[in-house]
Amino acid sequence: MKLVRLFFLLAFVLTVNMIASAKKGYHSIAFRDTIIKLDSARDKKLIQYGKKPVAGKGKKSTAATVANTTKNDTTPSAGGLKSIVKAVAEDSTFVDNENKITYLYGKARVTYEDFELDAEYIRLDEKKHLIFASGAIDPRTRRHIGRPLSKSGTEKPVASDSLLFDYKTKKGKIWNPASEQEGNFLSGGQAKRLNEEEVAYRNVIFSTCDLPYPDTHFGVVITKGIGQKNRIISGPAYLEIAGVPLPLGIPFGFFPKPNSRSSGVILPSFGEDQKLGFYLRNLGYYMALNDNIDLTTMATLYSKGSFEVNTNARYLKRYKYGGSLTLSYGSHNYGLPGDPAAKDFNITWNHSQDPNANPGTTFSASVNAGTSTFYSNSVNQSGYNLESLTRNTLRSSISYGKTWANSPFNLNVSLGHSQDLQQKTVTLELPTFSFNMSTLSPFDSKDRVGEQKWYQKITVGYSLVGTNKLNNIPESELFKSNTFAKRLQNGLQHTIPVAFNSTFLKYFQFNTGVNYTERWYLQTINKSFQRGTVAGQVVPITDTVPGFSRNYEYTLSAGVSTKLYGIVPFKKGNIQAIRHVTTPSISFNYRPDFGDPSYGYYRTAVSSATVPYPYYAQRYSIYEQSVYGGPSAGKQAGIGFSLDNTIEAKVKPKSTDTSGTSRKVPILQGLTLSTFYNFAADSLKLSNINFNGHTSILNQKVNLNFSGSFDPYVTLVRDSISNGQLIHYIRPINRYRWQDGRFPLLRQFNFSMSSSLNSSTFKPKATPPPGSTLQTMTADQAQRLALINGDPGAYIDFNVPWNISLNYSFTYANNIVNSSSSNTLMISGDVSLTQKWKIQYNTTYDFKAGKISDATSFAIYRDLHCWDLSIQWLPFGYYKSYNVTLKVKASILQDLKLSKRSDYTNNPGFY
Repeated sequence: MKLVRLFFLLAFVLTVNMIASAKKGYHSIAFRDTIIKLDSARDKKLIQYGKKPVAGKGKKSTAATVANTTKNDTTPSAGGLKSIVKAVAEDSTFVDNENKITYLYGKARVTYEDFELDAEYIRLDEKKHLIFASGAIDPRTRRHIGRPLSKSGTEKPVASDSLLFDYKTKKGKIWNPASEQEGNFLSGGQAKRLNEEEVAYRNVIFSTCDLPYPDTHFGVVITKGIGQKNRIISGPAYLEIAGVPLPLGIPFGFFPKPNSRSSGVILPSFGEDQKLGFYLRNLGYYMALNDNIDLTTMATLYSKGSFEVNTNARYLKRYKYGGSLTLSYGSHNYGLPGDPAAKDFNITWNHSQDPNANPGTTFSASVNAGTSTFYSNSVNQSGYNLESLTRNTLRSSISYGKTWANSPFNLNVSLGHSQDLQQKTVTLELPTFSFNMSTLSPFDSKDRVGEQKWYQKITVGYSLVGTNKLNNIPESELFKSNTFAKRLQNGLQHTIPVAFNSTFLKYFQFNTGVNYTERWYLQTINKSFQRGTVAGQVVPITDTVPGFSRNYEYTLSAGVSTKLYGIVPFKKGNIQAIRHVTTPSISFNYRPDFGDPSYGYYRTAVSSATVPYPYYAQRYSIYEQSVYGGPSAGKQAGIGFSLDNTIEAKVKPKSTDTSGTSRKVPILQGLTLSTFYNFAADSLKLSNINFNGHTSILNQKVNLNFSGSFDPYVTLVRDSISNGQLIHYIRPINRYRWQDGRFPLLRQFNFSMSSSLNSSTFKPKATPPPGSTLQTMTADQAQRLALINGDPGAYIDFNVPWNISLNYSFTYANNIVNSSSSNTLMISGDVSLTQKWKIQYNTTYDFKAGKISDATSFAIYRDLHCWDLSIQWLPFGYYKSYNVTLKVKASILQDLKLSKRSDYTNNPGFY
């Protein structure tokens, strides 16, 4: 039954595509070498038209070029030709003047008006206006060479074994033609051009396989057929696979040939799901609304009552914009019979605008929103993608941008969405906007001559941001009527930075500035305790207080930095010198204590005193739940210090390097130490000493990153008993560890290593050709890249023999009472066993747990030329499953595939 369904699907789709691609009854093929390209220097003799014909009957010409000219007659009734027939050959030309027949051998060419023909052998009969062309057998290699390639007007070239063409009536006959039109291929049999409107076919194979007959892997054999301008009439046709005809066919066909895309039914696949029952999967309808938009609707039905519906709309306005919108809905019952079904929905929208469509204005959208259980319940609609099944968040963004020409101002407006699938909470920004002014020098003149004065170096900027936000709203409460009234937060934030930068004493960079921030809100909070509250056992009550409220804060800063260079030369060895560059920087920062009661930004909630418990007090900020927060408490007046270091080596050039230029090899690309000392603090004035660094090894092929922090103070551990349990807590004291002869305590450390290697990693990199990068790719390449990004498994690069990506991560945290760490290695990549077999892999190994991650996956791909065989396998874990798919490569037949899968929902223990 599957074989019968496969045939009728293939026959129907191929025939309809043949109808849509037929062009004036004549098909054409795009070969790698179509019409022979002549070189102006090498083939000079072939392009010397205009020489006189060779005189003499039956005399063989020793010249390489002969031009045959017929009498020009502008009167149609005279029966003459209106243009010149030109014939050339590279090897030799033989002219029969009595019969007016010319024989051309070796890379011959004939042109007449818009008709061009290249072949190894051509016979030109001027009396009958006939041209015969064929290939030849190479006497050395015994291979067929010089197959005729013909081209008429703007049509694509046609390859064939031989052809006979009347260049006056434009009629012809082709044996074993090979042509292509929009992804469909026609080869084998015979094709006869009756006129400019009709072409007759006999025993031709229509297929999406680009191999010419007899190497075509599969296709529909049309025994007889006539293609016309508006329709195609087909006689008996049958399916043939790998040269073997199948006893399945259709007696005749009569099809209209529209000038645009056609709508049609998408045939489903059948199978059984252990939890949901028998299914009819992806039954749908494709609707081509017009040249700019199409609509695809598919549904999956299960015998136990579950169903899925998916609608996808794609739109494209060339040189303007493009995108797609998908609406998905599912109803599934994975529980016991009679239990309520789980309702899920999902919306995805992607929109992009051509940058040149409206200069100065941008608009883009990337929306992915729905219920938290959509991907886990609707595995068919999520494409059985492991990344989709295991994702924890959904994010959306719709943004509009405007830049005014010849001005420093720009505007951005966006709608945002963030969804936590584990906590089942949603955060919405409706909307967020920002109005910015780039920094400018108000005291500088555009017509200034000479160096800047000190006051002309002062710069000023401005930024305004605002939002309306719903923060961490449970999914069940999102669409309730009072959610927006009680939970919506809004605010505006103004930022004005003023800065001054200058160089003094030639080597020192000085900078100073003031940063002023002001926030406007329409609500604040108030906290209180109920009467009889026991300290530590009751959370204070938080009330929202409506009304306009304003707060502000400012900081002052100044800093000095310079660079110090140190070089250590070497007289022996390949290393000539090692250079160390250090950049010390000292800054002073001041910020008032905005937690002072005089500002009114902080308050204290006090509980009532109850016997035998005293009162309980808690200090809080009235802006702590606002979208942009409030000013920080605590005075800051201190000095910050940072030290950045780089180390590189100067190495002698290799013996193969003809330039003789020394190479610079980085040893340490960056190591930064930083800390801050706050004079205004009453104790613990020195902050933690932070460090971070990065470098690369093995000729920049392995990247190393590390960071951490040291605690300079002594920390005491104290014990306490609560509810009959011993509890440890820490208490830092105002004493440095080095005062006791100890090194600062390592509180946090992170280390990561990453590398991506393939067969070309250790080879010299060639200059990328035009169109091979994101910056130089064409519009067609960008469209294909978008398809690949949508389904990465649809494209497998067999040209790369092997590829491997390694990501190692180590983290360590020490809070003195206890410590924690993680140690993992993620490996992914692929390897080509042969030119047609490739294996992909992805896994993570946890060294601490001593096991492989449950997300381990393997994929096996087999290139079957016109077909693709893919096997995805998750061997263990919660998502244990496999999927085997055999599909046609051609994009027009993506629904022609056979699949066998074991879904993770069928695993025992699934709930």
